[in-house]
Amino acid sequence: MKVHVIKKITIEEFYTKHARSKNSFEIWYNQIKYADWNDPEDILRTFGTADLLGKGSDRIVFDIRGNNYRMICKYWFGLKKVHLYIKWIGTHNEYNQLCKKNGQYTINSY
Repeated sequence: MKVHVIKKITIEEFYTKHARSKNSFEIWYNQIKYADWNDPEDILRTFGTADLLGKGSDRIVFDIRGNNYRMICKYWFGLKKVHLYIKWIGTHNEYNQLCKKNGQYTINSY
């Protein structure tokens, strides 16, 4: 199934503030445009460095720009599309701080 990213503007706002990340996010988004996913394992086949969050979560963490940035997304496999909701974007260090609070499972910044 094709992937629908909800809200791409969130990515654009992030890379406007973090110019070094722009090219990497554009590469990530181009991979999404051509993705064909039917289950969470397909996400991992497309992005080998991504991590599915445990504890029955429907969230995934993408490593962007050689793991300099992290993006948490919630996924939902609908009838005709996969919906990928951006929940949080930050630096690797910010992600580590979030994990110390177990916030990766609940954060909803966007």
